[in-house]
Amino acid sequence: MADRVATGDSLRRRVRNQLEPARARDGVSWLNRFLIGVILASVLVALLETEASVAAGREHLFRAAELVFAAVFTVEYGVRFWTAAEAGGWRARFRWMISPAAILDLVAILPAIFVAVAAPSYILRLARLLRILRVAKLGRFSRAWNLVAEAIASRRYELLLTFYGAVFIMIISATLLYIAEGQVQPEKFGSIPRALWWSVVTLTTIGYGDVYPETLLGRVFAAMTAVFGIGLIAAPTGILAAAFSDALQKQRDEKAGLDED
Repeated sequence: MADRVATGDSLRRRVRNQLEPARARDGVSWLNRFLIGVILASVLVALLETEASVAAGREHLFRAAELVFAAVFTVEYGVRFWTAAEAGGWRARFRWMISPAAILDLVAILPAIFVAVAAPSYILRLARLLRILRVAKLGRFSRAWNLVAEAIASRRYELLLTFYGAVFIMIISATLLYIAEGQVQPEKFGSIPRALWWSVVTLTTIGYGDVYPETLLGRVFAAMTAVFGIGLIAAPTGILAAAFSDALQKQRDEKAGLDED
């Protein structure tokens, strides 16, 4: 009996080593390569299905493909649930179930359920969105994503500060344009919420050109908003660049420490 338990634990450990990229010693495991291929294939099929010229007459093929993908993701979810106990029994399994990665795994299964029950059209459109979101599952297979998450987390307060600054500038800018242009262009600047569209487009340096001030005072305010927009875009870029540099240096130091050991 003890030998069977030991054998089961050993099998579970080996499977978990195959599933978890952080445990891989020599690149991505064969199992993760297979899962990456399935994810990419499912996203590609979801994209092609939205093209009427491709999907017409092939609805049964797309439906079958979706069921196959869902079956693979369901098995993956079950196996990950089984191997999660390796970190500490049922409590570890529960912690895994409420983790973002596990929730994303569960979301990847939902589209097939919608398809199988012949849900209303708006639910099927939601299912298509969920299929596209499967590409986010690739994040767990790349250590680069962990680096990105670490860099953003380390500078979250600075990034939040720039976000608050952007909201403040947008509201002030929209208010000034409402004062300067509200009487001249009431359909575009007749209220602060209407003027906010122009403010957002200008501050993000997109500049569609569909809405623009006509009065001298409005153009002065617009010029000031455009200048602030350049600085606003540069601020988070610099913050993230510094964060990535620090994260990369930390990774190099950790690797150097492991090599020395």
